[in-house]
Amino acid sequence: MDETALTATVAACKDLIDSRFPDDEGHGAAAMLLGDGTILTGTAPNAVNPCVEVCHEIEPYCGAHRLNQRIVASVCLHRQPGGRTVVLSPCGVCRERLAVHGPDVLVAVADPSDATVVVWKSLRDVLPDYWMTAFPDEIDAGWVG
Repeated sequence: MDETALTATVAACKDLIDSRFPDDEGHGAAAMLLGDGTILTGTAPNAVNPCVEVCHEIEPYCGAHRLNQRIVASVCLHRQPGGRTVVLSPCGVCRERLAVHGPDVLVAVADPSDATVVVWKSLRDVLPDYWMTAFPDEIDAGWVG
């Protein structure tokens, strides 16, 4: 994977947080690198009823679908009050969404010794026992074998 593209994806995520939320409050965003090199970003609006809120990854995920592009890497960041920005590993729902793009999708996780440092791992590494492997005819062949 092109390290420059991954670095640009993280930078685009940080840039969205800084430009959209210039205050010193806690805010987050996500960025996804697509197969054609495009980087899509997104953030989550608040809702009166928290049950209907969506995650930061929804916007770039849907954008990739609209553009008919594979997602090759995904990062989600959260800037805490005071400016410290931590890496948020994809939740189970986002891992399921990304799984349709195959086991080689790279996802950002926090370095165990410093939550502000991005460590890239393949989706296969964060889903070592992916449940869909029980249905090899229904998933990306890369998951089986």
